[in-house]
This record gives sequence, structure tokens and C-alpha cells, in this order.
Amino acid sequence: MPYLESSALVSVWYDAKRRALRATFRDTGRSYVYQDVAPEEYEALMAADSKGAWFNLHIRDTHAFREV
Repeated sequence: MPYLESSALVSVWYDAKRRALRATFRDTGRSYVYQDVAPEEYEALMAADSKGAWFNLHIRDTHAFREV
């Protein structure tokens, strides 16, 4: 699980087979799994200068999720 230099995200983990992205948030320590995340979205997130901003724009409100 890659740990990130991000003010919003502590770490993310991606399962390409399930197209699931697990994100752990810095401010709460809570983790959520986001469903149906394309591999290209994960790659773009990891390449983004601001991972938190990219996540908020492209993942947070556009994919179904559950807390884990």
C-alpha cells in the first residue's frame, strides 16, 4: 500500500482485478473502498501533483464507496 506525500491521503491501495481503490484519509484515519475505478484513474491519481485534489475531483463523488 503506497504511502503518499499528501495533506489529504495517507495511503492508497488498488486492486486492478476488482477495480477497487482503498483510500485512507489523513484527517480522520478512516479508510474507504471505492468501486469501479479504472486502472487509468489510479495511474492518473498516482501521477497527480496534488493527489488529494485529484482524488476529490475524480473519485470521491463519482464512485460508489463503503467504509472499511
